[in-house]
Amino acid sequence: MKRVLFSMVLLLITSISFAQEKNVKVAKKIANEVTPDFTKAEQLIKEALVNPETKNDPETWNVAGFIQRRISEKQMEKAYLRKPYDTLKVYNSALQMYNYFLKCDELAQIPNAKGKIKNKYRKNNTAIMISERPNLINGGIQYFNLNKNKKAFEFFSTYVDASSNPMFKKENFLEKDTILPQVAYYAALAAIKLKNYPAVLKYAPYAKNDKEVGKYAMEFIATAYKAQKDTADWVTALKEGIQKYPDHSFFFGHLIDYYSNNNKYDEAMQFADDMLTKNPNNTFYLYVKGYLYHNMKDYDKAIEYYKKTIAIDPEYAEAYSNLGLIYCLQAQDYANKTTADINDPKYKKEQAAIKKFYEEARPYYEKARELKPDQKDLWIQGLYRIYYNLNLGPQFEEIDKLMK
Repeated sequence: MKRVLFSMVLLLITSISFAQEKNVKVAKKIANEVTPDFTKAEQLIKEALVNPETKNDPETWNVAGFIQRRISEKQMEKAYLRKPYDTLKVYNSALQMYNYFLKCDELAQIPNAKGKIKNKYRKNNTAIMISERPNLINGGIQYFNLNKNKKAFEFFSTYVDASSNPMFKKENFLEKDTILPQVAYYAALAAIKLKNYPAVLKYAPYAKNDKEVGKYAMEFIATAYKAQKDTADWVTALKEGIQKYPDHSFFFGHLIDYYSNNNKYDEAMQFADDMLTKNPNNTFYLYVKGYLYHNMKDYDKAIEYYKKTIAIDPEYAEAYSNLGLIYCLQAQDYANKTTADINDPKYKKEQAAIKKFYEEARPYYEKARELKPDQKDLWIQGLYRIYYNLNLGPQFEEIDKLMK
């Protein structure tokens, strides 16, 4: 009795296995018809992809990729005939085809019982995938423009990941594909919007040497380390960014902020001096040195370097704003030490000195306003304070209205 039951179980398993293998063949046949029923073909192949009897067979994944290829072909036939077609369907079919063919190749590379590899799929599938690579970029761009960053990331990351797959060893995409760094940049950009920082750190390095987007890719790397609270690697990334892209202010500015916020002024000043030695007329470096002296409350030195900045670049609004701020700070510091007694003989003299600081501050804040009228944070608070202390009624009223 047990033997009979065991035989029945074997027959049942065998019949299920044959059924799934048949599904794979039928799915391929349907997809190959002149007017394919892709819904039916996809349904059959999806069952086979998860069934234990067929999910580890490379043919199953090959047929799944073939179906996606046929879906794309049918959409492109409509395009050739100038009929309405679904562009996103073409792109998504390319993406799914890649995933299926990559899995097919992975399974086909497993040695057989004799230790031999017989991969009959690679040559044909590789050629198809190479022809479809542009659609991975197109699909990524389309979804990125639709602000669907998760989907865009799938396309861009698949393009980059596939480039190092053994299927494309002869093509050597990592070295010969000149577009790869920019696709990797967009993968990192989509990842950073998704706050997927490990993915940023995976894809941004591909792009860090690119002339067009390299500096931004390195920004992403630094930002990802900071977001993950990895201060050591964040500082290292900023220093690397400065060396590779010294004219890109992001790295230098953030590094100086780090030193300044952690009271490492000696290190910050040394770094600023090193950069100025290499480029003594770089206005950003001069401005930063003024900023450091400013934070150290060495106002005379700060004024010196801010003035050097605007001597080279008369439109450096931030330097004008900070000059105005320093004179206002000096006025406040001086006022804190003066007498409040109007009968004191020193009172008038001290008030005149305070007024002089505000008078010196005024043209710098007004210049900042002239240069950047829309960036009110550079001048509105300063001018409010100056006009109030100088009793400039009409000017004060105008600023007061702006602040409200």
